[in-house]
Amino acid sequence: MDVGVYQRRREKLAAAMRSGVAIVPTAPERTRTRDSHYPYRFDSYFYYLTGFREPDAVLLIVAGEKARSILFCRDRNPEREIWDGFRYGPEAARAVFGVDEAHPIGDLDKLVPDFLADRGAIHCPLGADPTWDVRITGWIKQVRARARSGVTAPSELTDVYAALDEMRLIKGPEEIAVMRRAATITAGAHRRAMRATRPGRVEHQIEAELLHEFRLHGAQAPAYAPIVAGGERACVLHYVQNDGVLKDGELLLIDAGCELDGYAADLTRTFPVNGKFSPAQREIYQLVLAAQVAAIAAVKPGHLWDAPHRAAVKVLAQGLIDLKLIKEGLEQAIETEAYRKFYMHRTGHWLGLDVHDAGDYKRGGEWRALAPGMVLTVEPGCYIRGGEDVPARFAGIGVRIEDDVLVTDAGAEVLTRDAPKSIPDIEALVGGGNA
Repeated sequence: MDVGVYQRRREKLAAAMRSGVAIVPTAPERTRTRDSHYPYRFDSYFYYLTGFREPDAVLLIVAGEKARSILFCRDRNPEREIWDGFRYGPEAARAVFGVDEAHPIGDLDKLVPDFLADRGAIHCPLGADPTWDVRITGWIKQVRARARSGVTAPSELTDVYAALDEMRLIKGPEEIAVMRRAATITAGAHRRAMRATRPGRVEHQIEAELLHEFRLHGAQAPAYAPIVAGGERACVLHYVQNDGVLKDGELLLIDAGCELDGYAADLTRTFPVNGKFSPAQREIYQLVLAAQVAAIAAVKPGHLWDAPHRAAVKVLAQGLIDLKLIKEGLEQAIETEAYRKFYMHRTGHWLGLDVHDAGDYKRGGEWRALAPGMVLTVEPGCYIRGGEDVPARFAGIGVRIEDDVLVTDAGAEVLTRDAPKSIPDIEALVGGGNA
């Protein structure tokens, strides 16, 4: 994204702060084993304000009549760059990322107390990391130690994430462009997985098809651990072992999305391993698809966040009654949540830099209204575990259908629409090769 995007975000945050200093660190590197690290992924809030992807970095924003942005980052180090790759260093980072000042990260403890002196408030990620809570408290103590020279220390601590959550909730055009691309890549990966599926293959082989397609088209990583669940394993909501053999006559549920330039896609499709829905599978699948259609139709500006969920629940509850899976009438089934035996999660979540993205779902105790620029998932499901009160033909069927949806002025745009979900389209594609 253009550097001006990040500058405008920092200016907007400074205006929301009104006074004081914001301190936003990026994520640390995490050790995997001994001296081996997990692949590095920056902190979403820090990246949202800077576009800077290196570890060991902190952003300060000083509010005032003319707000200032100060970046602390690693120095250039030719020896370490031989091993780990290029580093910007403070001088280049200041120019490339449009901050007012940049300093070596090693000077953070020395310089931050000066920025905090005579500032009324610190806006920081309160409670997010105990290490940072202690460090910020230490800086305040250093400023207080200068009291005899007339320096005042900040007397107010506020959660900087609260303001940033509201900013991140409404996506700008540059964010939507990236998310459209992430959705397109993800839809292509699901099409590839459908073509590659057939009885006798192992779930991790289908997962490999997804990961191949993600990287082939430039995505940096999966946005979360992919779920590739055949048969009754699809009734485990967060199944990630992906080591089961796919059997003739079973369904395969895939929940997988890529991450592109920090932004997540999140897509679920369910389809028959042998390319043909059985009558029972078809009944459950059509029910979930009808629930999703109703939920997406409820995604409109001004509608409450809960509207898609209520629409999906109404369709699912009535369908479960018609299939004699629950005995209550519709109103009672909804009131008592009898449907939750087969549909136990919500119908969606915010989507963006995090797969479960920032932003409150309620304000003042009431569901918030949807607005253009919000992006959410719509993902009803039905999970039927075997039991004495479950007809044998339905036992072990798990279905979820999920799309990424942008709220527009006119209603809803389904970003992941390129992934097939009608029964004829799915049956025409499954098992058609892995090209």
